[in-house]
Amino acid sequence: MSAKPLSEAERRAWLRLARTQNVGPTTFAGLIDRFGSAAAAVAEVPRLARRGGAETLRIPNDAEIDRELEQLRKFGGRIICSCEPDFPAGLAALDAPPPAVSIAGRAELLARDMVAIVGARNASALGRKFAAQLASDLGRGGLVVASGLARGIDAAAHDGSLGTGTCAVVAGGIDVIYPPEHAALFERIRKEGVVVAEMPFGQTPQARHFPRRNRIISGLARGVVVVEAAEGSGSLITANYALEQGREVFAVPGSPLDPRAKGTNRLLRDGATLTETAEDVFAVLRAQRTGFGEPGGRDGPRVGIDDAETDRLRAALEELLGPAPTEVDELVRQTGSDAAAVLAALLELELAGRIERHPGGKISLA
Repeated sequence: MSAKPLSEAERRAWLRLARTQNVGPTTFAGLIDRFGSAAAAVAEVPRLARRGGAETLRIPNDAEIDRELEQLRKFGGRIICSCEPDFPAGLAALDAPPPAVSIAGRAELLARDMVAIVGARNASALGRKFAAQLASDLGRGGLVVASGLARGIDAAAHDGSLGTGTCAVVAGGIDVIYPPEHAALFERIRKEGVVVAEMPFGQTPQARHFPRRNRIISGLARGVVVVEAAEGSGSLITANYALEQGREVFAVPGSPLDPRAKGTNRLLRDGATLTETAEDVFAVLRAQRTGFGEPGGRDGPRVGIDDAETDRLRAALEELLGPAPTEVDELVRQTGSDAAAVLAALLELELAGRIERHPGGKISLA
């Protein structure tokens, strides 16, 4: 879809679809592909959800969307939809991009090159000092520093880059400060940097929101620097997203006796760039600062999907799927059907809340 500003009516329809129950980025993109517009998709999703096995589907009405937009305006923020020209290029290039983000602060920072710095919440004093210094040096070199406003490394990275440009990506609504003790830092970023949120205004962050936040952090950035991260930590999730998105991964080495170095040292063994100074980051990024590329076309459903074939595939997919995530390509192979038809059946199952999507484009039963 070519970038274009939306009218107010189109923006409300876009947000209604984005805020609809069980509609994530992949399903949103599939619906737009299939029906051509958000308004047409909103009209069709109740039927698709019923076909998938749901009795009801929560769709916000225009009044609810107007209320969210007004609350955001009073807060000093605004919505940018993924089809609009000023949507961040890194996010627009994702497959699939978040349908819309709320922003507050200096929007012009989103057009600049970014690097993310993430790491342990229970970071060491040396780790925090290093993150702050690295962020400052990267900022003086012209990069905006993105992070997640968490305790520890995130907070240090924001502190170090406030003077040159910092971006805080939050897991809840853009007005919800988490953790609460970062209220003063949040206000400084809102004034001097930029805050980004995918969730609706007023949404309290929940556990399932943090991986989506991490995906946006890596998507905004040309590379992700991990400073102290235990195995299984959210910082490693961000690094995995970066790899999936074709971003660079950098890691700061640590003592093998420190559990907070287990994740970063493993990243180094797996090929991440060893990082001791900002120059280590610049050396890798210089040759790649040429743009994220244009968002590609999707292979998703199109108008004309055969309902009888979709009914057959839904039953076959539910039999093939289980609690372990499975790649969509494998489902296409095992059903022996057209990819567009498989995606159409998966879309109906997701709207009904019967499947879950996982990193790497994998699917499991909910």
